[in-house]
Amino acid sequence: MHYEEASAQAIVEPTPKASPRSAETAYRRVKQRILDNVYAPGTQVLEQVLADDLGISRTPVREALVRLAQEGLVAVVPRHGMRVLPLSPDDMREIYEVLTSLEPTAIALLAARHPSAAESAPLVEACAAMEAALARDDLDGWAKADERFHLGLVELCGNRRLAAMVMTVWDQSHRARMFTLKLRPKPIKSTREHRAALQAILDGDADRARELYRRHRERAAVDLMSIIERYGLTHL
Repeated sequence: MHYEEASAQAIVEPTPKASPRSAETAYRRVKQRILDNVYAPGTQVLEQVLADDLGISRTPVREALVRLAQEGLVAVVPRHGMRVLPLSPDDMREIYEVLTSLEPTAIALLAARHPSAAESAPLVEACAAMEAALARDDLDGWAKADERFHLGLVELCGNRRLAAMVMTVWDQSHRARMFTLKLRPKPIKSTREHRAALQAILDGDADRARELYRRHRERAAVDLMSIIERYGLTHL
């Protein structure tokens, strides 16, 4: 092949795509580091640095960053990789408005279809884990059980689109919840509200489940926003 032909062929060859598995791995690992504050709000990381850190090529990293940008967790910066987006008080207010609108619908859908004991078992276990963690003053353990409970509700509700929307904003607010965890009062009231909502699900009472969960979400929003205002937090 002549040099000119080889050069032309190199120019038109498409950029290789990452395998689905490597792209998914990159997405999950970078996302977890963001949620765990390994990459704190405002952190900027080059694409090549991410690739080297994860031990993979830049192509799956690039695809992962596009997904994370769509979820509102990062901004993709040309030639500079990603910048982790901080959350403002207004962002948190909007997130809780979404959760207060969608989650009560999810729990009502779940209660209305009378989940079996096997289906509801993860919620029962998460509720018990919250109570046990609270008894031993383990706030981190409580937060993990709380997350299992909330995400379990939407996963079981039967509406995949609703579940996806809730999980997106839940991920966006994860850092703020963890950051303020030890600034809040001990979550005794929240744990009781979870138990009451769970009982409404087990009773198949959709209206009561919806109303209990709506009140729970509204109170949680007020508590979080008061902490943000009290401590003058402008970015989370």
